[in-house]
Amino acid sequence: MAVTTVLFDLDGTLLPMDQDVFVKKYFSMLAAHLAPYGYESKKLIDTIWAGTAAMVKNDGSTINAGAFWRVFASAFGEGSLKDIPYFDYFYENIFDEVRSSCGFDARSARTVSFIKKRGLRVALATNPVFPSAATEARIRWAGLVPADFEIYTTYDNSHYCKPNPKYYIEVCERLGVSPEECLMVGNDVDEDMISETLGMKVFLLTDNLINRSGKDISIYPNGSFEALTEFIGKLN
Repeated sequence: MAVTTVLFDLDGTLLPMDQDVFVKKYFSMLAAHLAPYGYESKKLIDTIWAGTAAMVKNDGSTINAGAFWRVFASAFGEGSLKDIPYFDYFYENIFDEVRSSCGFDARSARTVSFIKKRGLRVALATNPVFPSAATEARIRWAGLVPADFEIYTTYDNSHYCKPNPKYYIEVCERLGVSPEECLMVGNDVDEDMISETLGMKVFLLTDNLINRSGKDISIYPNGSFEALTEFIGKLN
């Protein structure tokens, strides 16, 4: 089946980053913002990690945001949910400062533009563990705008996370396409290449490669943005 739709990962793919550096700065700034409201740094960060784990394990019975805030409320009490606006303020007004922890690659926007000029659809399949404001900010950091993508996944609109194949099924359902019509482009062997099991074509971008299990990546089409452009040029 011909490819009609290209799905892109964001962090480490369109947006170059060292995950450890990014997370350190992000958590540091979030903890500083919430400290005046009574949130002790270590417990806050531990709870965010626990909430993230709950999203990754989400069985689809609620959106990811629901899974996250359920864990948060169990740690800090139901009354803590009244503080969600403080989190929203952070992502809408302060999170942008975390940009300095990330890199920039002009090839990201050029590649997305090239794909769209070929008449292919483009969607952002980033792991949906962030609210919309944070995802939209990271899109802009990559030199793109949210409108460049037909959809982008966030914790507000998704019921699963990578590497659960149901995440990719949900993306396809929202786009109205079959997995066989899609090419998934990402830098994480475990989280992104799992989409191949559904019949998607895949391309592993290696500039910021994550390969936790040490898999042989030669089994996947892989390489730089230039290699990706060449690969897409030969599709269909």
